Amino acid sequence: MPSRTPRPRQHPRHHTLLTALATLATVALLSTGPALATPASHSTKAAPKVAPKAAAEATWDTDRAAAAYAADHNAVTASGSENDGTAPGLAFDGNGSTRWASPFSNDAWIRVDLGATIRIDRVVLDWEAAYGKRYVLEVSKNGTDWTPFYTENAGTGGSLTAHTYPQDVTGRYVRMRGVERGTPYGYSLYSFKVYGGEPAPASTTRTNLALNHPAYSNYYQHAGNSPAFLTDGGWPANLKDDQTRWSSDWNADRWVSVDLGATSTIDTVDLYWEAAYAVDYQVQVSDDNRTWRTVYQPSAAEVAARRADVKSPADAVGRHDTVRLSQPATGRYVRMLGKERRSFYNPAPATAQFGYSLYEFQVWGTGGSASAAYPALPGEQSGAYRTTFLDDFTGATLDRSKWRVVRTGQEMGSVNGESQAYVDSSDTIRTENGNLVLRAKYCKGCTQAGGGTYDFTSGRIDTHTKMDFTYGRVSARMKLPVGDGFWPAFWLLGSDVDDPSVSWPSSGETDIMENIGYADWTSTALHGPGYSADGNIGARQIYEGGGRADQWHTYAVEWTPTVMRFFVDDRVVQETTRNKLESTRGQWVFGHNQYVILNLALGGAYPAGWNKVTTPYWGLPQSSVDRIAAGGVQAEVDWVRVEQKG
Repeated sequence: MPSRTPRPRQHPRHHTLLTALATLATVALLSTGPALATPASHSTKAAPKVAPKAAAEATWDTDRAAAAYAADHNAVTASGSENDGTAPGLAFDGNGSTRWASPFSNDAWIRVDLGATIRIDRVVLDWEAAYGKRYVLEVSKNGTDWTPFYTENAGTGGSLTAHTYPQDVTGRYVRMRGVERGTPYGYSLYSFKVYGGEPAPASTTRTNLALNHPAYSNYYQHAGNSPAFLTDGGWPANLKDDQTRWSSDWNADRWVSVDLGATSTIDTVDLYWEAAYAVDYQVQVSDDNRTWRTVYQPSAAEVAARRADVKSPADAVGRHDTVRLSQPATGRYVRMLGKERRSFYNPAPATAQFGYSLYEFQVWGTGGSASAAYPALPGEQSGAYRTTFLDDFTGATLDRSKWRVVRTGQEMGSVNGESQAYVDSSDTIRTENGNLVLRAKYCKGCTQAGGGTYDFTSGRIDTHTKMDFTYGRVSARMKLPVGDGFWPAFWLLGSDVDDPSVSWPSSGETDIMENIGYADWTSTALHGPGYSADGNIGARQIYEGGGRADQWHTYAVEWTPTVMRFFVDDRVVQETTRNKLESTRGQWVFGHNQYVILNLALGGAYPAGWNKVTTPYWGLPQSSVDRIAAGGVQAEVDWVRVEQKG
């Protein structure tokens, strides 16, 4: 199930805090599949006990690299070793205290021949102190032609798990190719592990056609719970533990599907649910992955029984649904479409709903093809940048053909524990001297908004419905107020954030610049499923040359299909690639429209996390209140520009 341990949020800019509960991991068993029944039926049962699989049939949790080395020590080769006691095989021997170490050279490599072509789910590297700062993981079908699937440009050693989803990483050989060492020594690995399995081939006899085939979902919780785990052949025997599973975010409108590779005849679908199962769902088939036909849905009585099974998260377990179709269905794609989530005591008698979580998705029948593959990911755009949006704020008032004024209680609610209400007033939003000014105002109990009473007002504007766009270089020249709890921000938010079937953080959020009142630094961040709130992918930037936030600086992001690159005064301060984000953190949700936001918040979670102030307002001390009351606390913007290619 989605994790449920409560955690603080650094600065969710739009929605309220979620909670989570984590569980532990244990072993998995593999099913030989259900026997085909003649009448249409549906059953729920415990995971079956099965005979051990043959050695040639590696289980989902087999380290394929270690197995290949155990079968043939010549399966492992390297560009060289520091000495005889650090030979390449020592990274594959299953002993965490032995290691491979390369000569003291940047361009060293180590590779393994897995002995068979498999779909690779993930690679785990356990570095010794001599780690790689820059390196590439590559796959090959023939040992000669290599395709990169993970690129590290800022390695820090330790243990790295590189998940391959949503890339198609299929091959027999896997290689770590060093580019730059992190120390004066060579590269040194305690272990180099590879996980995956052989895709189910076309079959004229009844089999699980989904095994190690591409799987998809509209959203998933993080990289360790991606759809790739749905077809790896594994699940824990108790249908409870946290391993080898897909987990959605907390929304009822979520689905998972599998590509069988070719038109197939399907008679049964097996769903191995974790405790967060669907109360109601549909099994659907498709020929083209667009038009879906529903072939099964639980009866009203079954839905009622599942709905009534309410337990605490600690006591809840999953279930095994065997869906036998009343007549075989044909199609290439099979999908589980969630309609209603299970409820949990949280605590009793109160209940809560989380997401959906499936250990395994099996599709039984004939047909299929091992050639099923994940589609190629988008590459870089061609062409030169051109300006598609510019405001230099030289007009007498805000240009409302370009900007929407956001008001608390109208376009948005109160968020993050901030103290201000956003209002549409020339006191808080105006143009003067060729600049946009967002000004904070104080008046005890003077403002009613959204059902609350506020002592502060401030300004927030955005381009939503005026300029929503996908990809580009977005920049602004700004001067910021300095003082504890002043929180100006320049950022982008996914245009679908208000769609209840999406919401935050699945909408995506790009923080180009945030400052919480400190003179010498600002921050950047990305938020999405698996990397939101305090777990965001972010960085803190110190101004060069003794610069200060209350001086003019240019803040920017270059947003492309493959990377988010942040700048302060044309200096790169954070670079996050789609490849690294999805391999190590979660889903890239930046392939659709976002819009620009400028605001000046006061107090709240992010400032309070640093200044530890709790009174008189959260994150906003009396000294800052006095400054607001005296007037002049404001963020100034010289210009905002969006440039796009094409």
